[in-house]
Amino acid sequence: MTLRGARFDEPVEPADLLAAGLRTRPDATAIVSLDGRWSYAELDALSRRLASSYGALGLRPGDRFASLMPNGGMLLVHYLACLYAGIVAVPLNYRYTPTEIEHALEKSGARALLHHAERNADVERCAQAGALPLGVVTHRGDGRAGGPSLESLAAAGDPTFAPHGGPSERPAFILFTSGSTGPAKGVTHTHRSLGFVFGSVAAGFEMTSADTMLPASSLSHMGGLLFSLATLSAGARLLVAHSFAPDETLRLLRAERPTVLCMYPSALFQVVRHQGAVAADFASLRLVRSGGDKVPTQLEDELAALSGVQIDEAWGCTELGLATMNPPSGRIVAGSIGQPLPGFEISLRDAENQEVATGVDGVAFARTGSLMRGYWNDPEATAKVFRDGWFDTGDILRADADGYLWFHGRKKQIIVLDLLREDVRTVVD
Repeated sequence: MTLRGARFDEPVEPADLLAAGLRTRPDATAIVSLDGRWSYAELDALSRRLASSYGALGLRPGDRFASLMPNGGMLLVHYLACLYAGIVAVPLNYRYTPTEIEHALEKSGARALLHHAERNADVERCAQAGALPLGVVTHRGDGRAGGPSLESLAAAGDPTFAPHGGPSERPAFILFTSGSTGPAKGVTHTHRSLGFVFGSVAAGFEMTSADTMLPASSLSHMGGLLFSLATLSAGARLLVAHSFAPDETLRLLRAERPTVLCMYPSALFQVVRHQGAVAADFASLRLVRSGGDKVPTQLEDELAALSGVQIDEAWGCTELGLATMNPPSGRIVAGSIGQPLPGFEISLRDAENQEVATGVDGVAFARTGSLMRGYWNDPEATAKVFRDGWFDTGDILRADADGYLWFHGRKKQIIVLDLLREDVRTVVD
């Protein structure tokens, strides 16, 4: 059987990501983080300055620019600058070892690396980092790393820099999957596919400019990235958590009053069970999205008892973005991963590639504008997951009579990225 989300044919152009906020509320707060609080107008000007400075550094449209950064507002400014300049952003897991950093830099063909100063020693151990054509840029550094600082580049550029145009199928981001069964693969998203990702998520979350989003996940992974940039595309307010510890989450809930919270189940458990947590902390929330693993019934019950909010489960992967969720203003079915998001088609098939009936397990194939272009410089791996325009997710789902999907495991040796978690797992049946 095939399930279809609502029609969606107007993707957000990533270079115009802030357009909604700039048009309707330029002086309203766009981002709140420990390293800055910026309005839409301020964020746009800062991103243009940085894009201009990246060009002066020698980076050209299509060049790959890797980043090894913890969560923070300036990482999002970096991403926006890359989108404006037509540079391909290559986020690296902040927990990468020097060996993993080496592989990602070599695989992507990065021409430069942005990294936080606290990783100086690890970067210095990477021969590939020392050989980058355009060197390194440091954040929170003292200049000893040998390259310019992110702060100086952001201050020096031209705030009237015109975003780079060009084909929508040009690469925009390369996101590395786990290397659990071999070297990590670079999932390549284009400007067009990202536009669909952001627009689909904003529509699926039913986001408006009145929302405030707290995506408690890494900005170097697909979950944190798509939730954050989808929020900005809707002209809403974004909270950037430095860590996902319960103390910081509760502080943001109390001080900033988010309307949407996205959090991995184990981290959400810690927040709900924190000795200081009270019902008033959750009063501003209209939606709590959790996923990346099975949401325990106990967590559902404890959050509902404390806050009255029901958890909305969802499903997706790096290659697609978020693909399904329970409709926030519709019926949320506990335990279900919901229904296809706008712009998605989900086909459930058996081992002979025939569609299965309602109530029968099948491998999920997806077709959407959000689909990656392929794995960077890896046509063999790319060919294995595409079939006649459909993407083989490797996940086993079942659809019920009401059109709600249920996750029932993974095919052998398929790697799936947890959208709200910083690691992935290989599940062998």
